[in-house]
Amino acid sequence: MSFQLGAALLDACVLAILTKEDTYGYILTQQVREVMNISESTLYPVLRRLQKDKYVTTYDQAFQGRNRRYYQITDLGKYKYTEYVSQWSKYKINVDKILLGGKIHE
Repeated sequence: MSFQLGAALLDACVLAILTKEDTYGYILTQQVREVMNISESTLYPVLRRLQKDKYVTTYDQAFQGRNRRYYQITDLGKYKYTEYVSQWSKYKINVDKILLGGKIHE
C-alpha cells in the first residue's frame, strides 16, 4: 500500500536532495523513487516549476560527448526547504496522533 503524496511533498523531497549536492534529472528520479513511486516524466515538470519559482537553477556539463543538465538549489530554494521541513514536522506529529493513537515514535 502506498499513500497519495502531494506536489508540496515532492517539491520538498527534490529540494532536500539538492541541499546535499547538485545533480541531474535521472539521479534525482532514482533518489526520489526510494520513497515514492514517480517517473522521470513526472519529475521534469516539477523541476521546471521549481526553476520558474527560482528555487533551483540549472547548468550544463559535458559528459561523454553530451551535455547533462544539472540542477542546483538557490538561496530561495534553501529557505523554502527549511519551511517544508518545519511544516512536515508539524504535519507528521498530527498524523501520528491519529494513526498511532497519540503515540509518537521517533
